[in-house]
Amino acid sequence: MNILDQETMLALFHSYNLLFIGGLFIFAFCLTFYLIPKVLWVSKEKNLMAQVNDRSAHSTAIPSFGGVAFYVTIILLLTTLQSLRLTYVGNHLIAAITILFMVGIKDDLVVSTARVKLFGQIAAVCFLIFSPELQLNTLNGFWGIYEIPPVVGYSINATIAIALINAYNLIDGIDGLASMAGMVIAGVYAMVFYMTGNSYFVLVSTGVMGILTAFLRFNFSRGRRKIFMGDSGSLVIGLLLAFLTIKILVMAPNPSLIAEGYDPSNRLLLIACVLFLPAFDTLRVMIIRMTNKTSPFSADRNHAHHVLLDLGFTHFRASFSLALLNLMVISGFFFLAPLVSNLWLSFITILMYAVSFFLFSKLKVLTEQKAKPTYSDAFFEEEDIKEERKEREVELEISGN
Repeated sequence: MNILDQETMLALFHSYNLLFIGGLFIFAFCLTFYLIPKVLWVSKEKNLMAQVNDRSAHSTAIPSFGGVAFYVTIILLLTTLQSLRLTYVGNHLIAAITILFMVGIKDDLVVSTARVKLFGQIAAVCFLIFSPELQLNTLNGFWGIYEIPPVVGYSINATIAIALINAYNLIDGIDGLASMAGMVIAGVYAMVFYMTGNSYFVLVSTGVMGILTAFLRFNFSRGRRKIFMGDSGSLVIGLLLAFLTIKILVMAPNPSLIAEGYDPSNRLLLIACVLFLPAFDTLRVMIIRMTNKTSPFSADRNHAHHVLLDLGFTHFRASFSLALLNLMVISGFFFLAPLVSNLWLSFITILMYAVSFFLFSKLKVLTEQKAKPTYSDAFFEEEDIKEERKEREVELEISGN
């Protein structure tokens, strides 16, 4: 029996669906877990480390080439999945991933300009948005909008993809955050794809979860096994999440979900809730920078994870708290979607963003107050007593002379 034969693969997939999905998760996890130590060894032998700067959340030089293990695992995974021939979009995805991996690995090695990164992202995204299976032709009644011109569909898909790639890259600032966020997003998408019968996309989502789960073990390590995903990792994972997001937006309405009250017109709102963490954090940081009349692309410590770290959270607690917040927003969507109209759900989604913005603004004020020395009335009384003693000592010395 040839296990890579299309008929054999399809038979295994249809006969043992959940087992096949679980096996793919284990495959992605084990391969990533095996490859990362190899990447670590090469990085240390060649002294390829992420150096410490004033915004770093780490105090020692750490290898930042986790993306190499990601890329190898993803390419092997996608190549194997192509044996199923469920879709040809995988070929376009492999091309897009390869472009962004090259851009990311160059940035990890010698630092790339923002223009080079943007050109690479545009080139990669073109492989996705022009793929026939990912063309957006309708918004399914979102705010009363149905059919849209092809150029508008391409623009929406491109904007979502490029924005998500960069937003995911920006949240990769502390240990575990990008991985946990990616696992939450991929996990929710896997559930939606499973419920709607999009088998290929279930498997891709599961593969992403397996890769990030394995990476967490090394990202949280405190010893010599610690590694970062780097730009080569965050750009590739960001692209995969963008690929899955576009599929959510363009897939055909599912009668069973519609019967349960999940209207296709709410898909943009579903995306806004599933991608809450990277979207909210990026929007918040951009608004703060523009309010302060600085470049929206300038580096600072206004990210949500920086706020939590400055409050005394550990990397794990900060990452887990933000991932939990994302899950709460997603749960709110699934609870409310069958109960309220599209306009009301839009208002509630915007309100969740606004409340989170207000909350982290207050937390930021707390961190600034914590950074400043605070003095009680007792402190000032003690200082006055010390000053009086000094004056008396001076008077005694003068009278003694």
